[in-house]
Amino acid sequence: MRFGLFYHHQVPKPWTEDSEERVLKESLEQIELADRLGYDYVWETEHHFMEEYSHSAAPEVFLAAAAARTKNIRLAHGIVSIPPNVNHPVRVAERLATLDLISGGRVDFGSGQGSTQLEVGAFDVERDKKREQWREAIDVITRMLTEVPFTGHKGQWINVPPRNVVPKPKQKPHPPLWVACSSPETVEYAARNGMGALSFAFVSPEEAKERVETYYDLIASEECVPAGYAVNPNFALVMPFMCHEDEETALDRGVHGAHFFAYSFLHYWMHGAHRPGATDIAKDFAENRDAFGFSRHLPPETRADMDPDLLARIDNLRKAIGTPDQLRELVRSYEEVGVDQIIFQVQIGANKHEHICESLELFAREVMPEFAERREELDAAKAARLEVPIKDALSRHQPATVDVSHVVISAEQAEMLENTDDEDD
Repeated sequence: MRFGLFYHHQVPKPWTEDSEERVLKESLEQIELADRLGYDYVWETEHHFMEEYSHSAAPEVFLAAAAARTKNIRLAHGIVSIPPNVNHPVRVAERLATLDLISGGRVDFGSGQGSTQLEVGAFDVERDKKREQWREAIDVITRMLTEVPFTGHKGQWINVPPRNVVPKPKQKPHPPLWVACSSPETVEYAARNGMGALSFAFVSPEEAKERVETYYDLIASEECVPAGYAVNPNFALVMPFMCHEDEETALDRGVHGAHFFAYSFLHYWMHGAHRPGATDIAKDFAENRDAFGFSRHLPPETRADMDPDLLARIDNLRKAIGTPDQLRELVRSYEEVGVDQIIFQVQIGANKHEHICESLELFAREVMPEFAERREELDAAKAARLEVPIKDALSRHQPATVDVSHVVISAEQAEMLENTDDEDD
């Protein structure tokens, strides 16, 4: 079991002049503390235009700042949006390799298709074309990270001539690959592509057990054809977090943030009518939270009238908000069903910086040591179990490369290309 922190950089209104600066600086302080305490990962998302929900538009910059402040914690993109109009494959590969080098090989590369129409529409990406763009881009990016030189690509969405993309990452063949998952279908998709499953669904241990078993069955099957040059067999869950010796204090400090996160998520993905620069999600949340079941104390009659699946999801938001004893039992239950990493959402809603730091220290002191004690044994058993299936899966990976040994770009040709570009401008 590994433990990570997840950052959206939520900035609920009302805003002050320094709201965004404060959130970013406090987040870096939390990560620096987490590194000293022995947490394993920090995850940073990428979103655009999603006011209040996520002000994390440049994760590569934030993770570089985190790299400079830390020594051991892994720096994970969760995720980079890789339709080429959003992030061109060349720039993704260059940024990943640079971050991997300056961090001493601590980068994990989570990728995804992009999110809401509010985001991808601004980059002229069609929603029904996102997945095929992701699939083409991940192949191109992993080749750029490994081929010397990159042999070029001419596809449906991406055209890049032969070039040597530099720098190359410290980790070989490339940083571990993950993909964002929110449903059983996307978990299966991650397994078939040999990638870590970064699950954003708030699922119970019982639900996680089914998804983990399916994931590892597919990893070990002939259906697994790696998207990259290595298999990353890992299943991670994301959940809101707050820890205190007193349960009621933990809930008082953490439930509001968990509920705001869920409400703001629903605003952008389901029920919200967003007016850029004008909508006040925090105000809407305060006025409507009870109607959505986001109440600190739901009356029994309200619970009885709610959809059972929705009620279960709301209850799951609270699972990692509690005492060390409660969280220890929770982590055990996920460890027993095969979950490899639990990622805590700490900086959500109006959660206070000092409460987050106190929680990180308490959890690290009271809960983490038990799981660190048996990590080596469990890792060894997992590696032995998957050694042959991973070897077989890699033998099925067939990248689309071509022979470019004859390709030479002379200074004269380069100058001609530059002049042509000037004329086009």
